[in-house]
Amino acid sequence: MTKIDLNLLYLRGENARMSLLELAQHLKTTPQRLKYSISVLEKEHILTNPYCLFDYSYFGLILFRVYFKGGYISEQDKVHIIEELKHNPYVVSVYEMTGEYDLVVEFASPNPSKFNKEVKKIATLIPALNDYKVILNLVTYVYPQQYLAKNVDLYSLNVERIVGGDREREEFNPHELLVVKTLLNNPTLRYTDLAERTGLNVKTAKSILRNLTKRNIIKGFKYVIDTNKLGISTSRLFLKIHNVSLEREAQLMEYMLHNREIVQLHKTVGDWDLEIDLQALDKNKIRSILMQIREEFKDLIERFNLIEFYQYYQKSYLPQFMFKEEGKK
Repeated sequence: MTKIDLNLLYLRGENARMSLLELAQHLKTTPQRLKYSISVLEKEHILTNPYCLFDYSYFGLILFRVYFKGGYISEQDKVHIIEELKHNPYVVSVYEMTGEYDLVVEFASPNPSKFNKEVKKIATLIPALNDYKVILNLVTYVYPQQYLAKNVDLYSLNVERIVGGDREREEFNPHELLVVKTLLNNPTLRYTDLAERTGLNVKTAKSILRNLTKRNIIKGFKYVIDTNKLGISTSRLFLKIHNVSLEREAQLMEYMLHNREIVQLHKTVGDWDLEIDLQALDKNKIRSILMQIREEFKDLIERFNLIEFYQYYQKSYLPQFMFKEEGKK
């Protein structure tokens, strides 16, 4: 494998729409060289699955995370099951873990009843997926993957983004929905291509995208980084907490924000209160962080679990059903 520029991987992974010129300015190199480097990252599937960071809560949606046990026996079974899941219009993300759970599937649904029907339908269609655990995701903190960047001056270019939570539902006009639908399926489109696919002029398409960003409907554009190919250790830490005061919770959240190896934190309802995604270039670093969290917040942690993360097969923040139903009206 070609030597990877981790600073480029950090910037490109965190901002999938950043121009070559901007990247070149930050990395102090030429756009031509960067164009080649990016093509290598994409060709070797290190940068995959670009996605738009929509805040689904503004669309009146709720996010459920389902952990399936014993979902398949052979690799062929796995491929078939994953394809079935990806075609479900309520499924936004599908990924694999190693350990207690096999597949994890995230559903964005307008209400719990609809979600319940969909997950039961899946369990009926795919009998191997009839053993599962359901988690309600309240809010997700998406942190920049700063552990990748060797140049600390690049840290300030990306900030924490919060998705979900208690939001008032927004109303969207037909042109806005066209732009949202197009970016959902093609998040890295240039403005000219975005205009062509939506049938809008470039100025209007650009204005709508900027407005959606200003209103926090869109909170960024990212790539999935294949951590396996790079030998990056990735795990999810599950925490059940108790004896929580506002002060101690604030201290815990502050710790998460300033830890470079913590890339996501989910506040949840279910067996666990927090799900924390960690990534590190050195596997020992994850163990070190776990020990530190257990020591510094031992008064809060009732129990914990750590499971290794394997691979994303789909990642998104809005479900396709919204636009299929829109087309039927």
